[in-house]
Amino acid sequence: MSAASPFISSGVDSSIDAEPANERAFRDLVRTIGLLERVMQPQFARFGISGSQWAALRTLHRAELDGQDGLRVTDLSDRLLIRPPSVTGVIDRLERIHLVVRDPAPDDLRSRTVRLTDSGRQLVGQVTGVYATQVERALSGLVPDDQHELQRLLGRLSAHLQSLLDESNGAVPAQGATEMNA
Repeated sequence: MSAASPFISSGVDSSIDAEPANERAFRDLVRTIGLLERVMQPQFARFGISGSQWAALRTLHRAELDGQDGLRVTDLSDRLLIRPPSVTGVIDRLERIHLVVRDPAPDDLRSRTVRLTDSGRQLVGQVTGVYATQVERALSGLVPDDQHELQRLLGRLSAHLQSLLDESNGAVPAQGATEMNA
């Protein structure tokens, strides 16, 4: 009987084992993000919103807590790390269900400021409790020390990715680039 190949592990496709570690880690990260979305989405759906809409509402709420009366779409886009046209679609849907309003920006009438309505604030309060419980459930597969290590590693990866973006386009680092908004 021949010796086992170092690239084959029992019960796992050998083509996966032959992948470089960085590709496996990247694939696992993408898969984990997909699984997180699938675990969290039903909680948002209970309130008639999507995960993207929750991210926008939560970001606007955090801005209010920081003393800001709304955010421009471009600022919201920067904080959410998604393109302005995608943010506009999310805001359009939130505005249709009366959770946000758009007003002319006080210092630039060509720009619009998005802010929460009273109904939006109330919904944020309702979702926050369920969200915290669901996050706890989602991460309960890791002991607290592992959760801290995951946070540390994700922070390092986020900082590295931000530096790659900054190098590639000479941009100023995005506000909130290392914080999770969802």
